[in-house]
Amino acid sequence: MILTGCDRLLLEAENLAGRRYGLLGHGASVTRDLRPTHLALAASAAGAPAALYGPEHGYYGVEQDMIASRDERDPWTGTPILSLYGDSVDSLRPSAGAFSRLDLLLIDLQDVGSRYYTYAATAVWAAEVALGAGVEVWVLDRPNPLGGEVIEGDLPRPGHESFVGAFANPVRHGLTLGELVRLEARRRDWPEGWRIWEMEGWRRRLRWPDTGLTWIAPSPNMPTFETALVFPGGCLVEATNLSEGRGTTRPFQLVGAPGIAAHRLAAALEQRGVPGVRFLPVYFRPQFQKHAGEVCAGVQLVVTDAECFASYRCGIELLAVVHDQFSESFGWRAEPYEFVGDQPAIDLLTGGPEFRLALENGVGVEEWVGSWADDEDRFRREREGVLLYS
Repeated sequence: MILTGCDRLLLEAENLAGRRYGLLGHGASVTRDLRPTHLALAASAAGAPAALYGPEHGYYGVEQDMIASRDERDPWTGTPILSLYGDSVDSLRPSAGAFSRLDLLLIDLQDVGSRYYTYAATAVWAAEVALGAGVEVWVLDRPNPLGGEVIEGDLPRPGHESFVGAFANPVRHGLTLGELVRLEARRRDWPEGWRIWEMEGWRRRLRWPDTGLTWIAPSPNMPTFETALVFPGGCLVEATNLSEGRGTTRPFQLVGAPGIAAHRLAAALEQRGVPGVRFLPVYFRPQFQKHAGEVCAGVQLVVTDAECFASYRCGIELLAVVHDQFSESFGWRAEPYEFVGDQPAIDLLTGGPEFRLALENGVGVEEWVGSWADDEDRFRREREGVLLYS
């Protein structure tokens, strides 16, 4: 049986007695028996948190991507909720005053194991500000749904850091949130005053279905484990004019646009030899966001073998095929992306301009994909010192 850091803390809730603590969490912050973390703490020796903090999408996961969430109050306890995702880049890093009433900050966020997922940045930046204000920090660790063994992708190039690529990690880093925070603490030489509450029973080879835990969507468009599995590659579609399936019941598993020949796209992708996945020709109609109300033609990503599925490479191959064979339906995102307007969104997600330039110059992506191995090996060596689980 796996106990998360939250579950373990609740078994020792007397550690919180008399503490004035806050909780950075969201809708997936639940105990093994499906009690919201802040309510389980309120019913324990800890008492209710003095403040709650919500990441992107808000504390309850209500808002869509890149939509500001507002300060509010918890309807059950009346506890104030402070938003850590507003309408400007400055809102992403809390002010020291956000933690002025506290002596301890708890962080209980469910990550999905991809570099772009913004909760890791929020956790690290909030912890850093809290420590600078003299507030102790405890991170309650949770599983990496993709497991802790596979590392896939390049490291971001200097100058391409952003909210969707805040740290020098591959796209699939194989770290839990606790390990990721531990790595950044070492890189940034944090002072004392922080602690990781480790899980009990989790092993690196375990993917989410092996944990026995219930999947609770950590964000509005992450409804299932299968979504998290395709996300390392599927998220790249956000940087284009193609629909990534937002506005459907299968976000990131559906990709397409009006004017694409679904069967021809599926056949071309099957020829790319991406392991562990098949490409099913489909038609779908998004109800909101890109191509809302229009019929899109494209593919559904059907993972047939999660163990060998190269999810980041899958997204790279998909965009390469659409760019080369359906150029009349393809374009890069022109609007600002997570408050960045002076760099293409695809460069932020892939960590540099190499992928985009390879497509635009017609030289293919094989050499760039082959370069990932050096970055993966370098990161594998670096992360050895922060791993918490066998």
